[in-house]
Amino acid sequence: MLLAVVALIAGLVLLVWSADRFVGGAAATARYAGMPPLLIGMLIVGFGTSAPEMVVSAMASADGNPALALGNAYGSNITNIALILGLVALLSPIAVNSQVLRKELPILMLVTLFAGWQLFDHQLSRLDAWCLLAVFFALVSWSIWQGMRNPQDTMAIDMQGELAQSSSMTLKQAIMWLVVGLVLLIAASRLLVYGAVFIAQSLGVSDLIIGLTVVAVGTSLPELASSLIAIKKGEHDIALGNIIGSNLFNTLAVVGIAAAINPMAVDAVVLTRDWTLMAVLTAAVFVMGYGYKKQGRINRLEGAILLTIFVGYTGYLISTIIV
Repeated sequence: MLLAVVALIAGLVLLVWSADRFVGGAAATARYAGMPPLLIGMLIVGFGTSAPEMVVSAMASADGNPALALGNAYGSNITNIALILGLVALLSPIAVNSQVLRKELPILMLVTLFAGWQLFDHQLSRLDAWCLLAVFFALVSWSIWQGMRNPQDTMAIDMQGELAQSSSMTLKQAIMWLVVGLVLLIAASRLLVYGAVFIAQSLGVSDLIIGLTVVAVGTSLPELASSLIAIKKGEHDIALGNIIGSNLFNTLAVVGIAAAINPMAVDAVVLTRDWTLMAVLTAAVFVMGYGYKKQGRINRLEGAILLTIFVGYTGYLISTIIV
């Protein structure tokens, strides 16, 4: 058990560090390739911070633990909104200026509803997986098109400032960290999955619960770090964009890849408890962030409510283990 705990902690620490190196290297490489700042923010940073969820879930599914993979994806979405957005808004209210984000918010809501519809038969088949991945690639194509059409979007301006600050990285360094970050990311994910599964089996806890709690929070740490840094610099759109991009990636690509590797039976409680909370939180962010006839804004009170929901949900999951 001690070895599994050490593996879990070491995996989490290495996961956060390697994800940061991977995203930094990827963003710098994309900059050298001439990719527009908005696309780097939406695709490389937004989706790249979900690399831990993708690798962990893929490995868990390949090892025959698909419930851990699904719990990681949905738990990360809940953590991203309730914990990270809640904490960020509590520290500094989030103003939504980007028109691209205002278009992505309703898309995230529709994607969440589509994911829930797939769960009604309590199965995620390979057909479901390919549908999720097809929507993901269509969304990436749409994001590229939007990025080309909105080069002066406020998020693009914020990201241009971020890239200017990190311009000291040479192309060789960027490629090196891209490769090293990816290799270490895979190694860290292997450690994390081993430790989480061993602990769950030893304590008689389901893979789903472990995925929804420890693994979900651990793999969401890159989003927490990048959002806190962005909000400290007053880059509200980047902070929210990280969360929207990550949740889209988790719902479509992470679950899609896991189910394509190993189709899974889905416990009914995933739909009634976890997906439902994820959908409610997504709807709340949509209402708060979209802003009807006015600027969207997530204030401190709303941030506190989101944090309270996260604490209550996590406390409930822990109580089911104790009982």
